[in-house]
Amino acid sequence: QVQLVESGGGLVQPGGSLRLSCAASGSIFSVNAMGWYRQAPGKQRELVAVIISGGATYYEDSVKGRFTISRDNGMNTVDLQMNSLKPEDTAVYYCNLNQYSENYWGQGTQVTVSS
Repeated sequence: QVQLVESGGGLVQPGGSLRLSCAASGSIFSVNAMGWYRQAPGKQRELVAVIISGGATYYEDSVKGRFTISRDNGMNTVDLQMNSLKPEDTAVYYCNLNQYSENYWGQGTQVTVSS
């Protein structure tokens, strides 16, 4: 089994920054990708950013230029640096790890952008 633990959420004013971190542990052998998803109230969960095993990254259009995903392979951690936050970024953010076509999820961390 794989366990994911997120940290770093909170309340921030528009224009502010937050850094989310996710630590993976357990039966980790060959990770295809790690990433971050978010789910706002009344909306479906959506991909925010992902980094695949070769290092390539993908960002959802609305966060390009504001968010940066990074991964420490040796520590099995993935971070999401979020800058220039907007109220529409408010959501529960979930860490995801994909291994052998299986998806594992963290418990989620709330990010609220409000003045």
